[in-house]
Amino acid sequence: MARNNDKCSFCGRSKEEVNILIAGIDAHICDYCINQAKLIVDEELLALRENPDLFGEFEILKPAEIKRYLDQYVIGQDEAKKVLSVAVYNHYKRVAQYHYSTEDDDVEIEKSNIIIVGETGTGKTLLARTIARMLKVPFAIADATVLTEAGYVGEDVESILSRLLQAANYDVKSAERGIVFIDEIDKIARKSDNPSITRDVSGEGVQQALLKLLEGAVINVPPQGGRKHPEQKMIQVNTQNILFIAGGAFDGLDKKIASRMRSNVVGYAATKNRESIDRNNLLQYIAPQDLKSFGLIPEIVGRLPVLTYLNPLDKEALTRILTEPKNALTKQFIKLFQMDDIGLSFDKKALEYIVDKSIEFKLGARGLRSLMEAVLTDAMFEMPGSKEKKSLKITKSYAEKQLSKIAAAKLKVA
Repeated sequence: MARNNDKCSFCGRSKEEVNILIAGIDAHICDYCINQAKLIVDEELLALRENPDLFGEFEILKPAEIKRYLDQYVIGQDEAKKVLSVAVYNHYKRVAQYHYSTEDDDVEIEKSNIIIVGETGTGKTLLARTIARMLKVPFAIADATVLTEAGYVGEDVESILSRLLQAANYDVKSAERGIVFIDEIDKIARKSDNPSITRDVSGEGVQQALLKLLEGAVINVPPQGGRKHPEQKMIQVNTQNILFIAGGAFDGLDKKIASRMRSNVVGYAATKNRESIDRNNLLQYIAPQDLKSFGLIPEIVGRLPVLTYLNPLDKEALTRILTEPKNALTKQFIKLFQMDDIGLSFDKKALEYIVDKSIEFKLGARGLRSLMEAVLTDAMFEMPGSKEKKSLKITKSYAEKQLSKIAAAKLKVA
């Protein structure tokens, strides 16, 4: 018995094998184990300081601060930014309350997922990605178009959480505080209100399968995504504190909004009310019933209670997108040319010409990148290897010349 007391209770080393053996009431510990324990404590304290919200101590910016951060990366869309800032702030307050809640706390705050409606290229994905970057939480983008009901060709809805797990390096606790952006949510709209003999496996079926994810439940997730099978090892993920942001262009929804607003205007004030409607931006009048008439089932509309819209981008907004944000397109290309010691600059009229062309193509901000690539492709091909010219100024005539080359080439192919 005495011999056992002369050994470290942690590593089993004898008194002769260590420098110091400290005796406790019923156990001993050696200097080697003390040093190892100190290293472990230091690592845990460092992790707690870097990720205070792991234990419920959430440090979240106020809504006005969130909006100011979004303003650095996203031009315009003030209404959407305001709605998103408040929704995200309330969501992470809810997560903090979930950690701090006691038995005496009767009020349970429900989750408020978000749905963003806007034309293509107006910044739906950019808004969600920027918020995730600001909060430093795992963020995943899922495409709703590939999802189908379980048992059919395509992906199960659980593959959405597989992407979030991958973004969190398979840290389940971290993933359970993340943000998921479900893109193209409008593509899983119910095809028809009329009953059919065939199953709507990529429409209403997917919406039904998404309900449990959006509401909050413990989901068995295949680690590598894809289809589930009985012998596969699953990871359990609780979606109760995952914020879901859905986005979609909802092409044709403006007609349903116009129809609803005309039908509600009856009597003497009809003409006056119709004149006050902005027909160039009908999405600003969107209501949950419009999403239902488009083909989203009432249950999923109810689980996406925060509804906001993005304005179509006008000439002024597109011009600002080219130059103002931290990651503006002009800044990106200037940086690319700087890496080859080439000075790149843009004439104001050239930028206006590019914006006019983008409006003509109706591709939003994405159209700007396509046009900028087209204008600068020849320069990016020739100048890095040239020892003569080390600066380039993009003028309106240069932009017209480059874009006319592409148009001429397309006509020849035709």
